[in-house]
Formats: sequence, structure tokens, C-alpha cells
Amino acid sequence: MSITLTEAAARHVTRYLGRRGKGVGVRLGVKTTGCSGLAYKLEYADEVGTEDIVFEDHGVKVLVDPKSLPYLDGTQLDFVREGLNEGFKFHNPRERDRCGCGESFRV
Repeated sequence: MSITLTEAAARHVTRYLGRRGKGVGVRLGVKTTGCSGLAYKLEYADEVGTEDIVFEDHGVKVLVDPKSLPYLDGTQLDFVREGLNEGFKFHNPRERDRCGCGESFRV
């Protein structure tokens, strides 16, 4: 089981946590929503929870709850700039389908 980050994603998280002045990494999970069933949720984490599974890549911790891990195993988190837009992009090998609006996915 693994979750990885690209160097760009790790740099972005490290910079943001530095400006924020606190935090241990990012928390990655899934929630039920949208027309395809699941959506990614990503937030900055201030502490490691007792049930969190911790992955570390490029010096950044990624915290995942046990219920989300089967849907996220093998995912790579990237940070991309496309024109005027920038944000995190999920490369999930378990993803089988994505809804037309891009909000949700199915495994």
C-alpha cells in the first residue's frame, strides 16, 4: 500500500505549511458524492490521528484514514499549473471512470 507525491506537490505543501506556521502534512481521503460515487478530499493536517495511516514522500507526510485507503492505494498526488489555474491532481490507478463534470470518480 502506498500514496506518493511528486516533487512539485511536496514543494507546494512544504511552502504552504511554512507560511501557515503549523501542520504535519496533508490528509487525503474520499467521500461519497457526485454522479460517479466518490470524490477526493484533501486538507492540511495539524496532527496525526490515532487511526491515520501515515505515508511520507519527499519529506511530506500524507495521512489517510483506513476506510479511504482501499480506494486510494497507489495514488500519486501532483501539483500542476495549467495556464492561470493551479491545483492538486490525483493520479489514481484504481480509478475506472470519472464523471463528466470531473467532480467524482468510480473504482
